[in-house]
Amino acid sequence: MADPANPPALLLVLHDVAPATWADYQPFVEAVDALGAIPMTWLVVPDFHKHNALEAHPGFRRLLSSRVQQGDELALHGYFHCDDGPAAATPRDWFMRRIYTHEGEFYALAEDAALARLRAGIEVFVRYNWPLHGFVAPAWLMSDGTRQALRQLPLTYTSDAQHLYRLPDFTALDAPGLVWSARSAWRRGLSKILSDQRQQRWRHAAVIRLGLHPVDMRHEFSRNYWLQTLKRLLEEGRVPMTKAAWLALQAARPGRAA
Repeated sequence: MADPANPPALLLVLHDVAPATWADYQPFVEAVDALGAIPMTWLVVPDFHKHNALEAHPGFRRLLSSRVQQGDELALHGYFHCDDGPAAATPRDWFMRRIYTHEGEFYALAEDAALARLRAGIEVFVRYNWPLHGFVAPAWLMSDGTRQALRQLPLTYTSDAQHLYRLPDFTALDAPGLVWSARSAWRRGLSKILSDQRQQRWRHAAVIRLGLHPVDMRHEFSRNYWLQTLKRLLEEGRVPMTKAAWLALQAARPGRAA
């Protein structure tokens, strides 16, 4: 039986948020807003691919500030969201950084480099008066150096594909997530099959994350999937929350460490 003091939750998360990706997201965000007050977590990139610096886009910054005022959460999502470091040293690293993704910005960073980039991101949030609780590495890829850097910063959480982690000790909380690979028709078809299976398996999970990407928004099939999935999970009684709000709720439960 569901605990009325801790109802099953739904976390709607927009990845790769930047001036260049807003045109992709805007129709979807408007459709979500039309459903009512549904808080979202926006994973913001300070300078997407090194040519989308937030400081050059005051209108987009005002949009993000307005979303905070509406109850949404902004989280730090890398700094550049691209991996332009030296060539990978091992076959596994080469695969992860050149085949799996070209955007694993924090996959190979040493502690000092990760700390410098994280502090630069935090400074952006401070400059624009945006509350900041969490950091999510692009593609959820973090080096040991990044993990050590995160232990030194005033952030409360990070995450990977299936967990949220309290900082600074990296306490893991199960938070299964749906995510698509939407760049081709066959990938979108396979993503739907896998997501349907996972939803069935996770129907009793305390929380489910919906991890959306700009490319999902460029195809009617995947965009409609996310909107219909959101509606269905809401109808099933899941309560929409931001990541930070859900984590705060878990900390407040009896028997949980704050």
